[in-house]
Amino acid sequence: MQPWLWLVFGVKLAALWSSSALLQTPRSLTVLTNQVAKVSCEAKTLPKTTLIYWLRQRRGPTKDKHFEFLASWNPSKGVATPGEGVKKESINVFSDITRYILNLTSVKLEDSGTYFCMMVGSPQLIFGSGTELSVVDALSTTAQTTKKTVIKKKQCPVPNPKAQKGLTCGLITLSLLVASLLVLLVSLGVAVHLHCLRRKARIHFMKQ
Repeated sequence: MQPWLWLVFGVKLAALWSSSALLQTPRSLTVLTNQVAKVSCEAKTLPKTTLIYWLRQRRGPTKDKHFEFLASWNPSKGVATPGEGVKKESINVFSDITRYILNLTSVKLEDSGTYFCMMVGSPQLIFGSGTELSVVDALSTTAQTTKKTVIKKKQCPVPNPKAQKGLTCGLITLSLLVASLLVLLVSLGVAVHLHCLRRKARIHFMKQ
């Protein structure tokens, strides 16, 4: 049995579960057609000689979805082995220290699906959490709803009865003081005027 057939058969029998040994990012990805899709799988606790496999589960109307073997990566040799029927120019696999990168070049609509990184453990298969890839012809734009600016009317402050009472008392006191001052001024003016008249009358009387 060819290695890739054994791998697909093993994947079907194994339970898919996410392990902390393989941290896969991003969880979802939307890419335009003919663009590059990048999926990363980080393995902090694994030996550098561990082989990493990349699988794809295409989207379909039925629940019985099969897995496709895309490629394997041997970090110790720095060699990628593509799966049967996978074009080398459409896929690029490499590693960056503890990260394993899968690059899909010139993606098509049929490339949409869930991509998994995987390693062969003992005894189980260990999977990444999966990356949901959506390939679209055009990105959908959501129209932003314009919010109506609500102009709040400025409300006049409610008069404080205590403040009004204090203000009224102050005005009355000030009015009384002004009135008293006016009376004093008038009285002083009258007194000065009478004094002048008396003085003139006395001078006139003495001259006679």
